[in-house]
Amino acid sequence: MKSQNCLIGRQPILSNNEHIVAYELLFRSLGTANNAAVRDATFSSANVINNTLTNFGIKNLLGEHPGFVNLDHELLMSDVLEMLPTDQIVLELLESLEVTDELVERCRYLKEMGFTLALDDHEYSPIYHDLYSIADIVKVDLIQTPLVRLPEMVELFRPFPVKLLAEKVESRIEYLACRDMKFDYFQGYFFARPSILEKKGIAESGVTLIKLMRLLSDDADTSEIEEKIKSDSSLTFKLLVMANSVAVGLRERVESVHKAIAVVGRNQIKRWVQLALFASDDIRGSANPLVDMAAVRAGLMEQLAWCHPYMAQDNDAPEKAFLTGILSLLEQVYNISIDELTLKLNLSEDIRSALISREGFYGKLLTLSEKSESLDFDGVEAMLEELGISAEDAANSQVESYCWNSIITSD
Repeated sequence: MKSQNCLIGRQPILSNNEHIVAYELLFRSLGTANNAAVRDATFSSANVINNTLTNFGIKNLLGEHPGFVNLDHELLMSDVLEMLPTDQIVLELLESLEVTDELVERCRYLKEMGFTLALDDHEYSPIYHDLYSIADIVKVDLIQTPLVRLPEMVELFRPFPVKLLAEKVESRIEYLACRDMKFDYFQGYFFARPSILEKKGIAESGVTLIKLMRLLSDDADTSEIEEKIKSDSSLTFKLLVMANSVAVGLRERVESVHKAIAVVGRNQIKRWVQLALFASDDIRGSANPLVDMAAVRAGLMEQLAWCHPYMAQDNDAPEKAFLTGILSLLEQVYNISIDELTLKLNLSEDIRSALISREGFYGKLLTLSEKSESLDFDGVEAMLEELGISAEDAANSQVESYCWNSIITSD
C-alpha cells in the first residue's frame, strides 16, 4: 500500500458509563522536516480526510464508531465533504471560525445532508445561538473553562438541543464533576490512560488466564490447554463462540473445546487470552478503553518488529513485541507489580528489561508506542529514526494495528 507517510492519532471519546462511543482523528505528516510542523488547519484536516478514505480505510480506523474530524472555514465550504459517509464522520468546527450568515447556511445544508456537527473548544456566547440550534454536540475545553465556571455555562446551553462533551479531562475529579453536571461525552488524556480503572486483585478468572497464557507460551500439550480452558465455564463458552464465528464455512458446528482449539489456532487463542486479562470481570468488554489501548499498542509493536531491518530476521521478535505491549499495561489494572508478573510468567530477560526499565529493542518499541498514544508525534519521529524504521513502514504498521484491533475487539 502506498501511503503519504502520515500518522493518524486516535483519541477515544467516552459515554458517561465509560464506554468508547467515538474517536477524534488527529493528523501528522512524517518526514517533512525535523520539527515536522503542521502547515495549517486546512492542510491537516484535508489530509486526515484523504488518508482516511484512501490509505487507512474508515472501517480499519474506526470500526463501527464515529470519527470526529476538525474543519476550518476553507474545508467546511469545500465539496470534498460530500465524499464522506454522513453516518460515520462527525464534522468538528474549529473555534477560530467566524459566525456569518454564509457559515450558518452551510451548516444547515450539511445537517440536512445527514452529518453530525460539533463545535470545538467552545465557550457559550449569544453570537452562536443560530449554530446552537443546528449543532448536535458542543465540546467544552476544561483548560479554557475551569470547573468552577462550568455549572453556569451548562445552564446556558440547556435551552438548545445540543449534547455536551467535556474535553481535555485530565483527572477523575474532573470527570466525576462533569458527569454530575450531566455532560453526555468525555475526552482527554485521563481516558487514554489505565487510571480509568481502579486496581484490583487478580480474581480466579484472571489467575486462570495467566496460567493459560503460561501454558501457551511454553507450547504445552493441547490436552493441558484444553483442561485449563474447561476449568472455566466462561472461557469455554467464549472459545466456542469464537470458533463457530471463524468456522462459518464449515459443514458442522464446533461443539468441543478440543476442536475449537484446532479451528481457532494457538496463536489467536494466545492473543485472545492476553486481551481477556483486561476485560476480566469488566462489564464494558470491548468498549473498555483499556482493552482498546492494549490491542492497538501490542499490534503496533508487533508490526514495527516485522519492519525493523535486523529484528525482522528473528521469527520470535514480533511475538515478543506483541507480548511486551500487552503486559506493559497489566500492572495498571491489577494489584501486582511488574517484577511479580514477570516472575509468574517466567519471561525472557529482554522482555523483562523492556517492561521494567524500557531497555533494549522491545523497550524502545514500547516507548515509541507510549509516545504515539499521548500524541507526541515529535517523539514518535525521533524513535523511528533511532530504530531505523521508515515513515512508510510506520504508517502501514499503524493501519494494521487499528485494523487488527477492530477485528479482535468487535462484538
